[in-house]
Amino acid sequence: MTYRIHRATSADEVVFTLSGEMDKDHVAGLQALLASETTRRVVLDLVDVMLVDRDAVRFLARAEAAGAILLNCPEYVRSWIAAEQGGPSHKH
Repeated sequence: MTYRIHRATSADEVVFTLSGEMDKDHVAGLQALLASETTRRVVLDLVDVMLVDRDAVRFLARAEAAGAILLNCPEYVRSWIAAEQGGPSHKH
């Protein structure tokens, strides 16, 4: 399965729609994309993400803690993120 990122922007927000399998090989590239967005709110839309590995979950947990919004986050990913953060799961 391939991994893809689609970027859409508005005046105050950038949405990265992710699809496919997200693993440690994709985290560095996604980190660079997020780091380049310093003035807009970042939304990560996970609607088409099929599988994530532990490195991807850790990245998503850090991104959310830093203020990114996780949209359409699969429940199993949300549970893993909550475990990484040491708290109960919550939904956006």
